[in-house]
Amino acid sequence: METILIPDDDHQVNPLGLKGLGELGIIGVNAAIANAIFHATGQRIRRLPIRLDAFV
Repeated sequence: METILIPDDDHQVNPLGLKGLGELGIIGVNAAIANAIFHATGQRIRRLPIRLDAFV
């Protein structure tokens, strides 16, 4: 993994002008977990957060 710094401040995002990319990598995780639950149980989960009481 390589980190590349881009010299582009964005002070509308936060006072430091920093941008985070961590959110981009986890966008599909909720959908993947919901699909895994559907394939394992046959019950479609359409609301977040996914909790155990949604299966009762």
